[in-house]
Amino acid sequence: MSASSSSSLLLLLLLPLVVAQTYYWGPCPTPQVQPNFTLLQYQGRWYEIEKLPASFEKGKCIEANYALRTDGTIQVLNSQFYKDKVTTAEGTAVIRDPREPARLGVSFSYFSPYSPYLVLSTDYSSLSVVYSCTNILNIFHFEFAWILSRSRFPSPESVAYAKKLLRDEGINLYGMKATDQMGCN
Repeated sequence: MSASSSSSLLLLLLLPLVVAQTYYWGPCPTPQVQPNFTLLQYQGRWYEIEKLPASFEKGKCIEANYALRTDGTIQVLNSQFYKDKVTTAEGTAVIRDPREPARLGVSFSYFSPYSPYLVLSTDYSSLSVVYSCTNILNIFHFEFAWILSRSRFPSPESVAYAKKLLRDEGINLYGMKATDQMGCN
């Protein structure tokens, strides 16, 4: 099998993985991350306020809870209300390079590699802007972006700041939508 037919076959096999995601031609952008990121301050509950489409997030009342484990990894517990019930997904995050602790990797399965989880900005007490991008052979990439808050209903100014930050880093926000946080317990 030639290299071009191998690449074509790989693209066809990967295509279902990126359906309902946000994907673009070319490699991932390379945004700046939060300088001097401190995981201990980042721990705890964050509510999803807005996001780029993600096929694994279809519900409402979406939140993420981060907790440091004794082995140095981070427990990631995501929950959402979908089809009249609360569903959860537990994953593991790791700091890939101690010199850049805001560049984490997250996995929700023993069988999947760690996906990028970049904390672009956070004040730890109210707002966090997170980005993830995966290159596919540098031909195209798919990406996720989240605006998280310690409150289910942050100020419009905070959300506008987060969107500006994402746009300034070269991230296309077409398709970004608000997460329903109404009627959550």
